[in-house]
Amino acid sequence: MLKNSCKTAIKELKHWMAPEKVKTSLTTFPSSAEIVSEPLGVVLVISAWNYPFLLSLDPVIGAIAAGNAVVLKPSELAPATSSLLTKLLAEYMDNSSIRVVEGAVDETSALLQQKWDKIFYTGNGKVARIVMAAAAKNLTPVVLELGGKSPVIVDSNSNINLQVATRRIIAGKWGCNNGQACISPDYIITTKDYAPKLVDSLKTELESFYGKNPLESKDLSRIVNSNHFARLSKLLDDDKVSGKTVYGGEKDESKLRISPTILLDVPRDSLIMNEEIFGPLLPIITVDKLEESFDVINSGPKPLAAYLFTNNKKLKEQFVKTISAGGLVINDTTLHLAVHTLPFGGVGDSGVGAYHGKFSFDAFSHKKAVLYRSFFGDASIRYPPYTKTKMRFLKALMTGGLLAIINAIFGKS
Repeated sequence: MLKNSCKTAIKELKHWMAPEKVKTSLTTFPSSAEIVSEPLGVVLVISAWNYPFLLSLDPVIGAIAAGNAVVLKPSELAPATSSLLTKLLAEYMDNSSIRVVEGAVDETSALLQQKWDKIFYTGNGKVARIVMAAAAKNLTPVVLELGGKSPVIVDSNSNINLQVATRRIIAGKWGCNNGQACISPDYIITTKDYAPKLVDSLKTELESFYGKNPLESKDLSRIVNSNHFARLSKLLDDDKVSGKTVYGGEKDESKLRISPTILLDVPRDSLIMNEEIFGPLLPIITVDKLEESFDVINSGPKPLAAYLFTNNKKLKEQFVKTISAGGLVINDTTLHLAVHTLPFGGVGDSGVGAYHGKFSFDAFSHKKAVLYRSFFGDASIRYPPYTKTKMRFLKALMTGGLLAIINAIFGKS
């Protein structure tokens, strides 16, 4: 994906940089206008640990393409990648305009005290509030790539291909860092009658992918560190979800491994339903009618992504119209991330701003408005003293409508 971002920027940059011609109105006749992209200046990119190479360098590509100088702060929770980025960027990039600063909270706090022309942060909402507060002191604009509880709705009434749907849910949930991804499916909503069938399909496909002992599978990521292992264990140990595990739940703390785990009929006031899971636990909520799922989703903060599996055209339309999320995918999960012509970003609690492809270039550019006029066509009605006739013409010109101008000529208001 990172190579694709580079190739796209190299191929399209001349087009992205070109001034965009725009129409003018009778108000400024004769004139021409364009929008010119210019660099913001010096920008700070603070990246995340879960995809430490991609999420560090993908924003940097956009910042470089737009002509900015960049300071990159990789996540200290992925120290090997952080060290590698420091080494490689120093060796291959122009250090007068691109630098890496390693460190943890103290170093990040020191960076946030500086004045930047933009801050791009990928991570959680708690730290995002600190970043935004620091940025506000200098009126610095931000892009905040956050997360949330990304739901999956599975339709029970439209004869979906359940095996394909199940495989795609598994690929998005456990195939992406064992659930440690910002757009990972966080929970499933389906009808009470359909839930057992869905659980059986998930069990079958999970065993097919990861074997009877998934803790030994080489295709499942470990949990990033002991703190996150303890956090996920706490979600499973909550009394409100006691007895709700219908598959998995095995843990190996010494290896920081947790197997794919499915929980059925989880109470909405349980711990697992009130924070982003960011791990291999997948709760299933059941409803009487599938339409109720929209109310369930909209009752919480807006997620970074939302997914729907259905063949029902009306349900698809209702989903797109009703659900506000960073991105929507119908009959798959997570793949919108790979489409560079789509903006990737959140809304509300799931983030501010977007990037990928041209959206990355735009995120690090100022769109400068430019109007060109000649000395021809200087109208005296623009200048004092203002008579009733002048005021009538000025009002007509400001509306920019030809009919209003004709009416003004004939003395009509």
